[in-house]
Order: sequence, then structure tokens, then C-alpha cells
Amino acid sequence: MKKPKVVIHSLLVEDPTLEMGILKGVDADVVFVPNENEERFFEEIKDADGVIIADRKIRPEHVETLNNCKIIARQGIGFDNIDLASTKEKGIAVTNVPDYCIDEVSDYAMSLILSMLRHIPTYNRHVREGVWDINSIITKSGFPQMRRLSTQTLGIIGFGKIAREVARKSRAFGFSMITADPYIDEKIVKEYGAELVDLDTLLRESDVITIHSPLTPETKGMFNREAFEKMKDNAIIINTSRGPLVNEKDLYEALNNKVIAGAAVDVTVAEPIEEDNPLLSLENYIVTPHAAFFTQDSYIELRERAAGEVVRVLSGQEPESRVNK
Repeated sequence: MKKPKVVIHSLLVEDPTLEMGILKGVDADVVFVPNENEERFFEEIKDADGVIIADRKIRPEHVETLNNCKIIARQGIGFDNIDLASTKEKGIAVTNVPDYCIDEVSDYAMSLILSMLRHIPTYNRHVREGVWDINSIITKSGFPQMRRLSTQTLGIIGFGKIAREVARKSRAFGFSMITADPYIDEKIVKEYGAELVDLDTLLRESDVITIHSPLTPETKGMFNREAFEKMKDNAIIINTSRGPLVNEKDLYEALNNKVIAGAAVDVTVAEPIEEDNPLLSLENYIVTPHAAFFTQDSYIELRERAAGEVVRVLSGQEPESRVNK
């Protein structure tokens, strides 16, 4: 009997030993294609029974070439890089790992919120430049006056698992909390001490906005010039979700013209961010390299669970988290 072929191709994997150990459960022949070798990857998957990827885009024309594939397992929560309609039509299960980094991303969002509101990166830079002055964030950098966290309103866009953890952790700091999510039960929102409002209300009333929405045609570019103009001029925006939720050209104009006070993001439209992106010239903009999910614990769990989904499907079982049912 022919062994199943599983192709691993991920920017998160340099050594596939961990996955290979798990895939022994179905006696798989494992083909590892380094992430930079895109052309070879699309050749190898044509006769693969299973595929493990991270951010590689799988479009309908790629799905059409898959002759044996039963599962595409994504190492991550989001799955907007895989065409769900064509995979479903062809009977290929697409899976994600929806809850492996809830702690990490919610912690990271809180870290960005606190860093922006208390200006830790700016103070650090000023001290290194020889400026020892608690008012330097205002006199040198032009930020608005700092205020107690307990006097401020935190607006949460989307109220899924990560957002709920942000809400739970934010209560300890005394934030008032509001959320906009058209698909959430108001009872759940109240359980976390937040109030459900419409998007316009959230934009107008929030001192801090943290984004936890999936990327869909409906949400792409939702933070644009119109949205920024509705926000307070002392407001900051945090994005640990998906880069294209924010129109970066409009964000630059809003930050540069002090329409809003600041932004801290872990995701960008192009990753890595282009070296000539004008946002990088702004002092009121913090960017990190899509690292919110990353700890050693979450990294191992993510890889184990994605490989485990392949084992389940190739063993004739249902996957734990299929997203194209």
C-alpha cells in the first residue's frame, strides 16, 4: 500500500523533525519544502495527500492541481490565505488552530496598549539621547497629556476569544470597556464587563481601540480616513489581528496630522513592512514583526496541533477544527 505524502512548507518551520515524529502515526512520506521555494512547493503538492502551511496563499488555480489532497492544515488562527470555496468543492478539508495563542496575543495587545499610553518606548529613546525629562513626551514628541488608565475607555473591535481575554485582563487596570461586534450575544459581552455598541459609537467614545476582527471583504480597510476622523484626537489604535484591516495610507495621514495620537501594530499590509513605508518615519507609530503569537509554548503547540489534524484526516477521522464545512 502506498504511503501518504505530506508536504510541509512554512515560514515557521526550519526543521520538520517535530512534524515528522507526529506524522509517523500514518506512516507518511514527509516532503519538506523551505518557505522561500514557492515554485517547488506548488509542484510537490500536486500529488500530496496532506499539506501543512502557514502564510502561503492557496488560490483556486492551485486547488485545481491537487489530485490526491485530503487536507490543508494551516499553522495559525486565520485562514484568509486559503480559498475555502474551491477546497470545499473538491472535498479537501481546511483546518486551523483557533485557540493556541489566546494568552500570547491578548498579553501582547495589553503590552502595546500600556506601552503607548505610558510612552515607554519614547521615554527609553529620549533617555538614550540624553533627555531626562518626564515632560519630554509632550515637549519633544508632541504627545497629548497622559491620563490614568481608569479614566479611559477601551474600545474592542470584535469579541472573539482573544478579545475576551483582553477584556478580562483590562478590567484589572480599571478601563471602561465597549465593544462592536455584529455577531456576538450581548449577554457574553456583559459577562466580561463590557458594553455592546455600534461601530460609530465605539470610534467616537474610545480612548484606545484594539482590533480583534477577522479579515473579510466586509472588514478589509475598515480603519480608513473616515474612521480616523470620527476618533478622538488623543486616541490610539492597536492592531494585532490582520494588517489589511487598516488602510495604511490613511493611517499615515491621520498620525502625521495628529488626527489621532498614535498607533501600535504587530501586523502590516505587506509583511515584512516595506523599508520605504512612510509610517516608519513617525514617532507615534510602533510596529513589531507579527510576533504577538510567539512564545516557545505556543510555537510548539501550533506545530503539533496542525500536524495532528493531518494525522486525523489521513486516518479517516474528522478534524477537530475544519473551517470549510
